[in-house]
Amino acid sequence: MTDSLSSRKTAPHVRAAFDPATNTISYIVHDPATKAAAIIDPVLDFTPRNGRTRTTSADLLLEAVRNDGLDLRYLLETHAHADHLSASHYLRERTGAPVVIGEHITDVQAIFADLFEADDVARDGRAFDRLVREGDTLPLGSMEIRVLHTPGHTPACVSYMIGDAAFVGDTLFMPDYGTARADFPGGNASTLYRSIQKLLSLPEETRILTGHDYPPPSRGSPAWEASVAEHRRANIHVHDGIEEAAFVAMREARDATLEAPLLILPSLQVNIRAGQMPPASPGGHVYLKIPINAI
Repeated sequence: MTDSLSSRKTAPHVRAAFDPATNTISYIVHDPATKAAAIIDPVLDFTPRNGRTRTTSADLLLEAVRNDGLDLRYLLETHAHADHLSASHYLRERTGAPVVIGEHITDVQAIFADLFEADDVARDGRAFDRLVREGDTLPLGSMEIRVLHTPGHTPACVSYMIGDAAFVGDTLFMPDYGTARADFPGGNASTLYRSIQKLLSLPEETRILTGHDYPPPSRGSPAWEASVAEHRRANIHVHDGIEEAAFVAMREARDATLEAPLLILPSLQVNIRAGQMPPASPGGHVYLKIPINAI
């Protein structure tokens, strides 16, 4: 894990944990004045070869929270991830912290509950503790968490603005890698472009913290933080001067070449349940379904 703290008075303390198996960055963010904290996008370790889960990554987050004497207030999900299983349910069971996600998770649940014939999944978001929308705020000690609806990658994507830091999930990546795909069900490249412009209209010193990093050969090591100014100057997909039509053409052409994420099928049927596994069978086993020729 690595720590960062801007010199600005409005800066939260941010601890990032990079998961090399899924290229995910989870965050512990807290108010330095009160130690009120949130965890963003925690990972449940999963081995697709044998269907085994582990809580190593999540336990490291819990250990850091305890060691720093933090008061964990929220488990924040930026969206229903297609590349890793969420550890939010596991962490909720151990801490009592509520799981928060954007209100349009109901759209995602409607799509994928039908695909997986998940009759236990209510399409109203009740698996989560709080659904948030554009402009909502959550108190975090002397700071607040402001919600920005940033769809396009999925319809339910939100970004969380805390002080000078914006946690943007899969909407933007590092400037040398660009932007998220927009070809998942409910995704849309035009919508993604407009969401990115909303983020890039924030003050130039705003820190953009990404949900993933795929280091290009020119960089090598993972990274996850760049300013709005850096994105506007150098993001390879959406720097200043890139118009919507050009972005959409690029994004749609690129998306057409991409394989589905390795863990998309296990991830989505867990993540629409807020990180819970499907109910056990009459024999006591838990199964994840693999629909054939369906996506």
